[in-house]
Amino acid sequence: MPTWAVYAIVCPMVFLSGFVDAIAGGGGFFSLTAYLLAGLPVHNAIATNKLSAAVGTSLAAYRYTRKGFVPWKLAVICIPAALLGSTLGARLALAVTDTVFRWIMLCIIPVSGFYVLKKKDLDGGRPLSELPYGRTALLTGLIALGIGVYDGFYGPGTGTFLLLLLTGLAHLDLNTSVGTGKITNWATNVAALVVYITSGNVLYVLGLVASVFSLLGNYLGTVSFYRKGSKLARPMILVVLVVFFCKLLWEQLG
Repeated sequence: MPTWAVYAIVCPMVFLSGFVDAIAGGGGFFSLTAYLLAGLPVHNAIATNKLSAAVGTSLAAYRYTRKGFVPWKLAVICIPAALLGSTLGARLALAVTDTVFRWIMLCIIPVSGFYVLKKKDLDGGRPLSELPYGRTALLTGLIALGIGVYDGFYGPGTGTFLLLLLTGLAHLDLNTSVGTGKITNWATNVAALVVYITSGNVLYVLGLVASVFSLLGNYLGTVSFYRKGSKLARPMILVVLVVFFCKLLWEQLG
């Protein structure tokens, strides 16, 4: 049973996660780190994080859909691909032991940090290209499948990677990339959550309380989208990554 100290660590960071994630993705760096810093085992942390993340991304996806940012011709391709990829990734994660998973994260975190550090502006901003629809659909589907596997297995940075890949490879404009990425991220969270629920790793009370903070953060993040709030996301993500990496390294070597 989580203590009040666990809630005190998790809830504020999940709020921050929702805010950052709604703007530029990468909020999972905060939320998953919070669950792990609070002392939860890796699989419980990832599973419970998926619960609060799924609730938060549902709100953000709904709001971006209302704004007309979601192109449904692409979404109907991305959603099934994301569901499949995330299911495979989550099942793979459950097959890995806690210790091995922490070593894997020690390898992923520096790469993620370098990626965020190298990208000067997380909100992309490339103009929409004149790529044929068939090619755009294929690229977005493959991106959704690949990132789905990553999100089901690990998760943090999913929204950021989707945003960067959709603008950089599929050449979607910023608004379309945000909408497509958010609806895809919603699908990956739901698929992974189903797998973790059936495995019995979700801490429901903690996850549902954190979901309230995730909803609030996502709501304020979508409101701040046009105010270039993503410029604040980058330094915060880097700070949390450094803290998380040091904690993991200390535990593994200690």
